[in-house]
Amino acid sequence: MFTFLLVLQAIVGAALVTVILMQRSEGGGLGMGGSPSGLMSARGAADFLSRATAILAGVFVLLSIALATLAATRHSTTIDTSLATSAPAPAPTAAAPQTDAAPFAGAAQNAAAPAPANDAAPADNGPVPLQQ
Repeated sequence: MFTFLLVLQAIVGAALVTVILMQRSEGGGLGMGGSPSGLMSARGAADFLSRATAILAGVFVLLSIALATLAATRHSTTIDTSLATSAPAPAPTAAAPQTDAAPFAGAAQNAAAPAPANDAAPADNGPVPLQQ
């Protein structure tokens, strides 16, 4: 539906540009000649092209509103899904509760722990430690 309305919008836009360029300006139009009477007279052509411009402009605005509404109500929350992965996010690790007696004891224990080997890859593809 969205693609159909988008193509229709392009066709209406091209027709609107064409009708506007065919109208007689102050210096003359783009080749609006014809008989001096009837629909193709200067007055008849101006009335027809003015009405056609108004109708095409109205259709263009309505299509613009419809396309904006359809684009806003789409269920996709992202535009580019090429980098999306189907793997679930890693669960955060729980930190040990700190006591008031030794607020920095946990940091000292972490500093004294041996560092993992650099060639070992994380198993869960979680965040990379700063030491690597």
